[in-house]
Amino acid sequence: MPPVSAFLRTAASYAWRLLVVGAAVYAVFAVLGRFHEIAVALFLGLVATALLSPPTRRLARVVPQSLAVAVCLIGSALLVLGVLVLVGEAVAGESTTLVREFRAGLDSIEEWLEKPPFRLNPEALSDVQSRIGAFLSSHRSTVVSTALSGAGHLVQVLTVLALAVFASVFFLHGGDRQWSWFCAQLPEGARERVAIGGRAAWRTFTGYTHGIVIVAATNAVLVGLALYFLGVPLAVPLALLEFFAAFVPLVGSPVALGVAAVVALAAKGPLVAGLVVALIVVIGQIEGHLLHPLVMSRAVRLHPLVVAISVVAGAIAAGVVGAVVAVPLVSVTWSVRTALRGAQSADER
Repeated sequence: MPPVSAFLRTAASYAWRLLVVGAAVYAVFAVLGRFHEIAVALFLGLVATALLSPPTRRLARVVPQSLAVAVCLIGSALLVLGVLVLVGEAVAGESTTLVREFRAGLDSIEEWLEKPPFRLNPEALSDVQSRIGAFLSSHRSTVVSTALSGAGHLVQVLTVLALAVFASVFFLHGGDRQWSWFCAQLPEGARERVAIGGRAAWRTFTGYTHGIVIVAATNAVLVGLALYFLGVPLAVPLALLEFFAAFVPLVGSPVALGVAAVVALAAKGPLVAGLVVALIVVIGQIEGHLLHPLVMSRAVRLHPLVVAISVVAGAIAAGVVGAVVAVPLVSVTWSVRTALRGAQSADER
């Protein structure tokens, strides 16, 4: 039997290691998929803890810790409810005007498509409308069942939010003590490395959370002001959509602004829609060259290509939730690896 070359032995050793790592990653995602509601609730609890820890610590200097946690959580909940009420009033106040402008805008879009350079057949447009109406009529039961299933999803969302609030209460009140207890249960040789990795992970996670909230809020304010001055309907809800979409790096903000461009096209015509499209470019430049370097450079030290791949992989693995969680997960993993390598180098010296 001829001897095996060194290259083939090395490739085989790396191949089985990659297979083991791939199987482990698949197993982790399979477990998270089975209990994704719990994972999402804990993630939201950690986000709330990262955002509310600074004001809770400051308030705890003058009042008891439990009261500080309660005040911060109730205050943040009232703030969120106030924003939702504001958005609801804006939608209710502009709904009639929006429907009228939307219908007029659709008519103008049809006329625009019938002219050069598109020269679309008017019968084709009317045929599309009739097909949509026939589809909705024939699938009315499906639409109703989907709406009813949406009520079940609402119950799941409320359950996840309740668990997230419950977890954030304990994280805010005694997160340090809980982490110290967890480290104390580990073998003595692993305690220091786990403690170092945990500190690095939390430092990166809090930095990312604070940074992405600042970026999202800045984008939402800029978009809201621009849409308001351009006269686009539903400027406040669209700005709120931009805020939440910014939590998906590189992808979310252009998608949200694309929705705003569609509303502007239907309500105000192609000129205003073109200005909204130009706004997409401007917001992207501000976010990429000003906000991210100033706000998030310390927390997220990842190449833009790594961020893009992480977002796409997270979206494929777990949809929107995966796209939101992917970048902080990769950032935390990389920071833990860097911290442990630094500690190992210090021990060797």
